[in-house]
Amino acid sequence: MKILMVLTSHDQLGDSGEKTGFWLEEFAAPYYVFHDAGADVTLASPAGGQPPLDPKSAAADAQTPATARFNQDADAQQRLAHTQRLNDMRERDFDAIFYPGGHGPLWDLAEDPHSVLLIEQFIHAEKPVAAVCHAPAVFRHSIAANGEPLVKGKRVTAFSNSEEEAVGLSKVVPFSLEDMLSERGAVYQKAEDWASHIVCDGLIFTGQNPASSAALAEALLAHLAKGS
Repeated sequence: MKILMVLTSHDQLGDSGEKTGFWLEEFAAPYYVFHDAGADVTLASPAGGQPPLDPKSAAADAQTPATARFNQDADAQQRLAHTQRLNDMRERDFDAIFYPGGHGPLWDLAEDPHSVLLIEQFIHAEKPVAAVCHAPAVFRHSIAANGEPLVKGKRVTAFSNSEEEAVGLSKVVPFSLEDMLSERGAVYQKAEDWASHIVCDGLIFTGQNPASSAALAEALLAHLAKGS
């Protein structure tokens, strides 16, 4: 199976003067779930090359077995340093698409026209789209075949308002994920803050926070295995 993982290229946390990017756990955990299952994983980002790492996700209290494995994995580090350009990616070459989070996607992937088109093409081709934590921002402009928002009527999750408040960034982010998804007609669901929580509805797979990233990848693999 062939899986496209799309990471952010955005590194500025609004006007705060702080850096952001992708969240290491949300890349590393799914990457190894896919890798260990024998999947062919392609990494891409809007700008190509090395995507920016949210420095907070490299802090000691954010480390997990998956991030520790990545920090010792020269091959994975090399692959991450040379992501392909998102504009060169085509739906026909993959079986599924997975978006790791971090705050970066709120600024670039949420608005990226090629990402929007890819998501719509994957769904039209009956291929799953997965996004974890802040990455469900990618559904902001995606439209279904009937002209309605892609997530309308779909059960989804994403980083909650209470979690955003807890990290002190509610007034920094360009929009609230929980509010945006609800405004687009989605049925937003959440668990307790920081608890692993995934929601799978049809071809749309979402995870609430970093703790949900491995479970989301496993659910995506299980879906692909059923179709093989």
